[in-house]
Amino acid sequence: MCRNLSGFSHEKFNSFIKAMAKYDEIDLLVNYITEEICKEFDCMGCCIMLFDDRENQLFQVGSFGLSDEYLKKGPVNVNIDYETRAREEPILINDLEKDSRIQYLEEALKENIKAILFIPVKSRKSIVGEIRIYHNESIDIEDADLNLFCLLGQFLGLMIENQGLKNFLGEVKLAMGNLPLRLLDRI
Repeated sequence: MCRNLSGFSHEKFNSFIKAMAKYDEIDLLVNYITEEICKEFDCMGCCIMLFDDRENQLFQVGSFGLSDEYLKKGPVNVNIDYETRAREEPILINDLEKDSRIQYLEEALKENIKAILFIPVKSRKSIVGEIRIYHNESIDIEDADLNLFCLLGQFLGLMIENQGLKNFLGEVKLAMGNLPLRLLDRI
């Protein structure tokens, strides 16, 4: 059996993006995104992972529909052959048992995951993470819907970058406020 993920109507996509734009907190935003993807496409689970180039790993920052046991399975190491492609373009793995790129195959099978769609999260030219959509059967998706998922990943990446800049500026402002007044006159 094959689950069709198509049907991401332009109206639904627009309302999805408008709702995303209202979030100031990234943790609330990623939880909203993962839950809405699961509801809209009747998926078993979804998570958003961010790339940490210092640790060379992906870290889960929000999820819906996956067990705590699966989410705590261990670090998701970056495999250069697989992750480079995954972060550049979407990847659909429809049969985990026949694909050597799955790092935690036993855990995925125990969770009853049969297929995973990887959508890159991009900020400008940088890859900052992935949206992972999990299903307990094969997935079929039309190119138009895949493109909308990729746009969603780009929008999320820009929002993550924007939040990072806001956090940085807040820290600079706090540090500036702690400087002696005599030093502020020189800046």
